[in-house]
Amino acid sequence: MNKITHIMLTACFVLLAGNTIAQDQDLLNLVKDSTAAKQKTWSTGAFKSSRVINGQSMELIGKGVLDVRILHRFGLLSAGADNFFGLDQASMRMGFDYGITDNLTVGVGRSTLNKELDAFLKFRPVRQSEGGSPVSIVWVSGATLQTMKWTDTARKNYFSSRIAYYHEVIIGRKFSKAFSMQLSPILVHRNLVTNANDENNTWALGIGARLKLSKRTAFVVDYHPILAGREPGTKDPLSVGFDIETGGHVFQLHFSNSTGMNEKAFLTGTTDNFWKGDIRFGFNLSRVFQVRKKR
Repeated sequence: MNKITHIMLTACFVLLAGNTIAQDQDLLNLVKDSTAAKQKTWSTGAFKSSRVINGQSMELIGKGVLDVRILHRFGLLSAGADNFFGLDQASMRMGFDYGITDNLTVGVGRSTLNKELDAFLKFRPVRQSEGGSPVSIVWVSGATLQTMKWTDTARKNYFSSRIAYYHEVIIGRKFSKAFSMQLSPILVHRNLVTNANDENNTWALGIGARLKLSKRTAFVVDYHPILAGREPGTKDPLSVGFDIETGGHVFQLHFSNSTGMNEKAFLTGTTDNFWKGDIRFGFNLSRVFQVRKKR
């Protein structure tokens, strides 16, 4: 083999090797691009709390996080100076919510109103993301237990009569950094109702919205029109308020026509009319603790 032939064969080998390397690099880039396309950017911070005001929000607390919540509601502002504009009267709910996973939360609570215990499970099968679902979908199921003494001890009272259940589907979207909104059809079932002709099932539609005003403050609205099975004499729960974020705390000031602070209580027991000035001042305080580190 002469030198010219040897040089030509060597050049061809180098060109083929370079072409093979280039093809391998192109294939590697395609794999990287495909992997990047599959990675989703999850939407976060649609609401600053797992509740809008009364109702559940589309947000869940993180895995291994304990959320200690204190909900406080005073009396009617229209009570006047004799009752210090409602501040002399108060009811509250203390709750503990825990994130089993990023998409599964469980919670328990106790309210002074009717001395009720409550518990719920909250699951998010669909989460809003860029390049994925345009909305988040959340399922909530819970139960309440009234622990007050029976007013009529002459009749036979059953333990099951103290229990009520509720189921809810939340469909929400964070439209921008400043605005989020959600809709949540809710069913509340009470084993025991006030009158024999009253409905055991109450249907409502939760409407929640948040408008960010600054880096740490936001305006929130929480409205639950009753669609069917209304308890006689009750009104639609409506609350408006402001979220104030302070580090590990979310502090919320709000005005509402409801006294109850679990789903059964505010959907079947709100008797005041917001539009006629039957308004109560209140606040919600949320403090989170990372009790189990993520792996």
